[in-house]
Amino acid sequence: MTLEILICTLDDGIAQIAPMLLPQHNGISYLVSWQHSDSKETSVPVELKRDDVKICHLQGRGLSRNRNNCLRHASADVCLIGDDDCRYTHDQLQAVIDTFDHNPDVDIATFQYSSEGYTKHYPTTSQDLSTFPKGYYLSSIEIAFRRQSVQGKVWFNENFGLGSEVFHCGEENIFIHTAIEKGLNCRFFPITIVADQEPLVTLERDKQPGTLMTYGAELQLYKPCTKYVRTLLKAWRLKRQRNVPLFHAVKHMLKGINYIKRHPEIRDWTPE
Repeated sequence: MTLEILICTLDDGIAQIAPMLLPQHNGISYLVSWQHSDSKETSVPVELKRDDVKICHLQGRGLSRNRNNCLRHASADVCLIGDDDCRYTHDQLQAVIDTFDHNPDVDIATFQYSSEGYTKHYPTTSQDLSTFPKGYYLSSIEIAFRRQSVQGKVWFNENFGLGSEVFHCGEENIFIHTAIEKGLNCRFFPITIVADQEPLVTLERDKQPGTLMTYGAELQLYKPCTKYVRTLLKAWRLKRQRNVPLFHAVKHMLKGINYIKRHPEIRDWTPE
């Protein structure tokens, strides 16, 4: 079984890729989607000119667009989503391969990451993601999947994620929800498979309108009958845990709900 790490980077971020590469190992490769947002010319670092590294290019911005570019060009049996500040060990990558080898019915697996300065809480046991465990949220670099189960069938919704016009996060949850709706088996495993150099979640991010609108949008998409009660509960938790002003949170979450009401086509987005 082969494993390919799908790495997204933007502009000068290509210089950050080399430190994350491990010594070449049979069956493990790297696919780098290099997104260019300006006309500045940057050459490929010589350290990336290896047999196990493939680079594909993409113009413009938008992290979900970049993720989808990786999906189009992926070729291994199992793919692991990565960023240009991730760090792996061979044992961690082997754990990903072993998980799919030992669970032939699983299409998408999510794992754990470690990061200095930030502690993320996970379920202590393996969980079916058709019902998200309470308090659990996804990070992209925790997601791995069987390529044949996902490629051409499930995409990252480009209305969500960094660089999107309205909703600045949430692409991971949308990806998993879409996969489940299409009948894929998605499961969490309490195994740490990557270290991240920077915390993926900050206190300040939860105060940003684009983040709060995303929370509201997800409620409209997946919890429409209880969205208003859940909005108040979410806003209260944000105030208590992250010092986000209550009215500020409610206002922008409602904006997210109303935006999806006006644009229901967002739910069924697919690439052209």
